[in-house]
Amino acid sequence: MKLEVRKFLYDIKESIESIENYLDGKREFNIYITDKMLRRAVEREFEIIGEAMSRIEKIDTTIEISSKKQIINMRNRVIHGYDKIDNEIIWGTIVRHLPNLKREVEFLLI
Repeated sequence: MKLEVRKFLYDIKESIESIENYLDGKREFNIYITDKMLRRAVEREFEIIGEAMSRIEKIDTTIEISSKKQIINMRNRVIHGYDKIDNEIIWGTIVRHLPNLKREVEFLLI
């Protein structure tokens, strides 16, 4: 695996861990929805995750990460559709998809 790809995988892992830290173990939608600074911080981390994934895809299309396209699409929605962000979709991604993405990235970084 190219060093540049490893760097982007590390960036993804770091952003996932940042989201986990922002939530501080409190995975409650009502806390998330009422805290604008938290929402903005999480959105920024999704931008980083999606951009890193996009760059990985350009360098090496054989990297196995499920939902690659959806991750990149999420980034595009957050950046270009900032005024139409669906907090329920973001929250669902945090709860249902980030743990799996983290496992896949950590496996690739071994």
